[in-house]
Amino acid sequence: MNSTGNNTDLRTRKDAATPRGVGVMCDFYAARAENAELWDVEGRRYIDFAAGIAVCNTGHRHPRIVAAIQAQLDRFTHTCYQIVPYESYVALAERINARAPISGPKKTAFFTTGAEAVENAIKIARAATGRPGVIAFTGGFHGRTSMGMALTGKVAPYKIGFGPFPSDIYHAPFPNALHGISVKHSLRAIEHLFKADIEASRVAAIIFEPVQGEGGFYQAPPEFVRALRELCDQHDILLIADEVQTGFARTGKLFAMEHYDVGPDLITIAKSLAGGMPLSGVVGRAQIMDAAAPGGLGGTYAGNPLAVASALAVLDIIDDEALCERADYLGVKLKSELQALRSEVPHIADIRGPGGMVAVEFCTPGTTDADPEFAKRVQVAALERGLILLLCGVYGNVIRFLFPLTIQNAVFEEAISILESVLTESVVSSI
Repeated sequence: MNSTGNNTDLRTRKDAATPRGVGVMCDFYAARAENAELWDVEGRRYIDFAAGIAVCNTGHRHPRIVAAIQAQLDRFTHTCYQIVPYESYVALAERINARAPISGPKKTAFFTTGAEAVENAIKIARAATGRPGVIAFTGGFHGRTSMGMALTGKVAPYKIGFGPFPSDIYHAPFPNALHGISVKHSLRAIEHLFKADIEASRVAAIIFEPVQGEGGFYQAPPEFVRALRELCDQHDILLIADEVQTGFARTGKLFAMEHYDVGPDLITIAKSLAGGMPLSGVVGRAQIMDAAAPGGLGGTYAGNPLAVASALAVLDIIDDEALCERADYLGVKLKSELQALRSEVPHIADIRGPGGMVAVEFCTPGTTDADPEFAKRVQVAALERGLILLLCGVYGNVIRFLFPLTIQNAVFEEAISILESVLTESVVSSI
């Protein structure tokens, strides 16, 4: 439908028609979008450095994605793959299997949301091992379902008022050098779990994000990932890499696990897999993926043909437009610009992230105490000037940058200019 309302009218309608539990960051309403730009119903333009929370790595309405969806619309929109299958699902699974950094033969199953992918990865791991326990990490985010919330290591806003959660879920601290959590500390905590909470022989899987998303864009150190692999091999535990946010060129690789010299047993995928269409999946070692009995995996909309068509186009775009290299280029440029501002913005405690998965963390100057007020001030000021930014981190003191990797250079430069201005001005207003 074409809306004739303005932002104020739509806010009133939204408040009356939808629950407050669906939190909404922006007070304006989208009318159209193209690549890295978005226009609201009143015609105001914004540069989108959120990309639907890392969903639009290939930008809004990439012409090849639009064409792929339109072509599929002319054939059929839904059969339910478990009732009447279609070749495109199989073709996409073949392409994912060929690229996933997992050793040996692989298989892939498709679902609809990232939370579904995580739920099914846990189901598969439990079926394959016959064990119930799962270890996750503080700061991790794995979805809003009951199992997803149980695995998530961030209380507000995801877990408040929703317990109790599924049992046999345990958390260890994620390495965080800025805040004094070493790799050794994290590994000792896992060993402590084996001594105090659950024996290793009852643990089905350890699940982690190669780069934590909601937790603050902290990247898992190589020695930590290597140690997790060794620990899992020692105790016959499966290693699950949650790549819902890190996948599909965001970190400079198709999969973030390609940055490491060891591989997981299972990988969860979603978000930018289908360039804005709802599609997720689990890819893993074939023997493990076959552990669930026929009918144990799936879903009415799982592997929707329109979303699958879009995903096939996404993989072509990533390769043909060299988006992994583009992610590295843009990420280096952004981090360089932020580094140049550190003397003027003493609140900047850290600048980090691989490829185009960049974040800046703000702390009270001269300390490592989180400064969420400063981060929020920057976000609000940027939005007033037409730049959409997202906060993250357990304390909400981190700004993450999730620009489309297809963003035009001129638009990227414009966004950097806005960012530089609001950062320096926020310092003045905080005095």
